[in-house]
Order: sequence, then structure tokens, then C-alpha cells
Amino acid sequence: MSNSRVYNFAAGPSVLPLSVLERAGAEITNYRGSGMSVMEMSHRSKVFMDIFQETQDKLRRLMNIPEDYRILFLQTGASGQFSAIPLNLISKTGKADYAVTGNFSNLAYKEATKYGTISLACDTGDRNHCCIPRQGELKLDPEASYFYYCANNTIYGTEWDYVPETGSVPLVCDMSSDILSMPVDVSKFGLIYAGAQKNMAPAGLTVVIIKEDLAGHELPYTPLMMNYQTMIDKDSMYNTPPCWCIYMLGLTLDWVAENGGLEGMEQRKRQRADMLYQVLDSSRLFTCHADKGSRSGMNVTFRTGDEALDAKFVKEAAAAGFVNLKGHRKTGGMRASIYNAMPVEGVEKLCSFIQNFDKSN
Repeated sequence: MSNSRVYNFAAGPSVLPLSVLERAGAEITNYRGSGMSVMEMSHRSKVFMDIFQETQDKLRRLMNIPEDYRILFLQTGASGQFSAIPLNLISKTGKADYAVTGNFSNLAYKEATKYGTISLACDTGDRNHCCIPRQGELKLDPEASYFYYCANNTIYGTEWDYVPETGSVPLVCDMSSDILSMPVDVSKFGLIYAGAQKNMAPAGLTVVIIKEDLAGHELPYTPLMMNYQTMIDKDSMYNTPPCWCIYMLGLTLDWVAENGGLEGMEQRKRQRADMLYQVLDSSRLFTCHADKGSRSGMNVTFRTGDEALDAKFVKEAAAAGFVNLKGHRKTGGMRASIYNAMPVEGVEKLCSFIQNFDKSN
């Protein structure tokens, strides 16, 4: 890593692969001889339509997305999907199940209550979201139009280590913070979505992967820009899509493919997370927020139990080149987000820093 770059442990927008940034930099004023930047070209031009189609094809290939699923490149952020999902999917029975295991699934649950009868399949709030419920703990309604969960909880540092079994009820999953970090059987899901700014691209793009037959049943007052069928019909081009982010996603997908694909990403994910949890578990000073068996491979949340000492750690870490380690205001403490683009050496060096801090404090 160059001397001027820090190890960025931000939860999102987050670290991007250095080679991706360098490639984008090399093409920024003149993309492949077009004489223009991708930021300047028409989204209807042949050169951009090629970028758009290539990026969709790369994602379909990498994630092994079946033919009867459509890939949408949308705006509104992942939070926009909190509304779009019930608006498009709840009409079948007027009911849905939500698993609340963190902040964002809770926000999604509250938003969905505007559009139908929403049941809590589980709520780990009484345990400060330190764990993921087991299959047998889920209260499932066989009449639900869909079952909603968030695969990885960035704020609390927990991650589902299994895909819930819901019978014939379609699964809807927010994969914003662990998409592309491991292979996923897309055919088990009705809809997967992700804000791009953690593992995919800069902020501004939301990717939706939807089984085509789930679209077209939207509530009559669904806003035009939240209507999945409209976006499928127009191939995400009803209006100008987030062109630069789509281009950057394409570059990131190339990088993932060059580094062993999703299997390679999973291997590195395990390596980084295991190393960091091992150091934290063997320290005298630090404790992890998440229970063993529920721990995230993307966001490691930990604390000393003393706010002044936590602040000292964050300050000294930043001075040593490890930035954005302060925990979310809901949990305090520290959070190390170790997404795909975080080099293993960044985590190795952070581990050494933690061990030294542990000894001296």
C-alpha cells in the first residue's frame, strides 16, 4: 500500500480495491478512446450501453444468477427498498414476515407497516442485537407474501450463517454489506438487494436481483420510480441511471473475478475475520459485541467497556494509519469493517496494533 494511503475500516462508503481506483483514474478523462469521461457520456450512447450490458453480464456470471431473474441498477439507496419491497410484493396476501436483527431491518419493518400487516418473525432487540436466531426460533406465517431479513448487520456486527427455510414464501434479503463476499444460491431467493457502497462500487447505486414473476403485482399507488415492473420493462433506464457507479461496479467485478471469484472472496473473508476475532478473544482489554456463532465476517464490533479508553484507541489507531474505527453511535466502542477490498495485510497490522494497545493499557 502506498505511503499516502491509510487502512480505511469505514462501514460505508468504504475501501475500494486500489487497482480499481487506479484503472478508473487512468480512464477518467478519456474512456477507451471515446474522448470523454464515463461521467460525461449519454446513458443512451453505444459506448455506455456496452458498459451497462457488460456489467450486468459480469454480475450474472459471478453470482450465477438464473435466467428467470432480472438485475436492476437503481437509485434511492438501499433505504428506498424499504418502501419498494412492500409496495411491489405485499399485494398477494397483504401480509409479510420480518426478521429484525439490527438497525436496518428494524427501519425496513417500520416502513413496511404502512403497506400491510407485518408480523415479527423474530426481534433480537431485547438482547441488543448480539445474536442471530436459529431456524427453530423463527415465527413463520405460511400466508406471508414474503419473508424479509438483512444478511449482515453492520452496526451490531452480526451475520446470518444460514439461509432461512420459509417453504413456499419468497425470501427477500438485504445483502448490502456482505454481497460478493461468498457464493450465494440465488435460486433460494425471491429478491436480493444491496446498496453498492460497501462491497461493490461508490455510493449512489442500488442493485436489485428479482425473480421476474414477483414483479407486476404492485399496489396501485406505487410510485413510478419504485415500480419493479417499470424498471424491468425499461431495463433500469426509465431515467438516467447512476452511470459512473455502474461503470465502477464493472471494474470491481473484474477485480473479484481476477481474485478467485466469490470462493476467493470467501476465503479472504474467513482469513481476515478469524485473525481479528482471535486477537480480540485472547486480549484482556477488549470484548466483542456479537455472540460466537453470530459474528459478522464483514463488520467486527468490539469495545473496552471504558468510553475514554475506547476514544484513546480510536485516536491512536488513526494516528497509526487505521482510520474510521469508531463504532456507530447506537453501540459505541469500535467497529472494523473488513470488506472485500480490505487487504489481508491491513488486518494483520491492525491485529498487531490491538495487541500492543492491549499490553500498554
